[in-house]
Amino acid sequence: MNSMDVEVIRTAMDWMNRGHRVVLGTVVRTWGSSPRPPGSLMIIRDDGQVAGSLSGGCIEDDLIDRVKRGELAQRLPQSTTYGMTAEEAQRFGLPCGGTVQIVLEPLSAQSLLRELLGSIEQHRVVRRRLEMATGLVSMSPSEEGDAVRFDGQTLETVHGPRLRLVIIGGGQLSRYLASMAVMLDYRVTVCDPREEYHEGWEAIEGVTLSRLMPDDLVIAMNFDAHSALVAVTHDPKLDDLALMEALKTPAFYVGALGSRRNNEARRKRLLEFDVSQSEVDKLRGPVGLNLGGKTPPEIAMAIVAEMTAVRRGASMDGTLADWSGSETACRTTA
Repeated sequence: MNSMDVEVIRTAMDWMNRGHRVVLGTVVRTWGSSPRPPGSLMIIRDDGQVAGSLSGGCIEDDLIDRVKRGELAQRLPQSTTYGMTAEEAQRFGLPCGGTVQIVLEPLSAQSLLRELLGSIEQHRVVRRRLEMATGLVSMSPSEEGDAVRFDGQTLETVHGPRLRLVIIGGGQLSRYLASMAVMLDYRVTVCDPREEYHEGWEAIEGVTLSRLMPDDLVIAMNFDAHSALVAVTHDPKLDDLALMEALKTPAFYVGALGSRRNNEARRKRLLEFDVSQSEVDKLRGPVGLNLGGKTPPEIAMAIVAEMTAVRRGASMDGTLADWSGSETACRTTA
């Protein structure tokens, strides 16, 4: 569950506390092209106010009208499908061939939203089970991914910790990288024990500054499969400390800025410590997709693009091109 959906839950709780009737919509299945994936959430208030999105705007107006008229999910959960015919797809502006199935759930105290939010904020992965016939909700621990299961009788959704990104180094490039990662729903921690790089980080929402040594921070954060780390200082005393610990974890992405030559030298250094060859092979460096970028924001975009591709399992044509003599420029943007 990403931060946008967490805000949907918080908003639903606020509306309910103010006495509003609220219906939660969840995308449970899609066929063909679909603007939003299964698991996407939207809430509809009794006066038509909404938060979240189920289709990028395609079907929301119709859903709002039907919920306001009491046609859907008046007392118990109900499913509805859009886009079954070409005429309906054209009417609602769905992509060619797109079909979306949605479960609508009238929210109440038995919906366990407060418990769900608490689990997410404590970084626990939980499975939420909704009984369609009764509206009863139960939750249990889960180690599975963001799976959505709907068989017409029960809806199961998995909710868990947000993505985490640790950036080693507090320079200019890190500011662009942190800002972009926050927009992609990462909880960002910038680690730099050097005092001269601490100014201004408190003003960036969603970013935490750590003054710990990098290896201590990585160990303390207990990296999991939702975690990523990018080292950008060009200082082996900082970058290598973080990498040698991060590469031993289940982190889905560990990368380091620098030329091909420098990264090869870094790999050899890491092997001299308690890092195996298979762990060193996980290091991505030069970091980022080969987008041809040169400026700090372009490089940051290349890095978050590669992180996204790795997380989504997409194929990649290569990494960011060799810096070819731009070592000084890299240092100034780190």
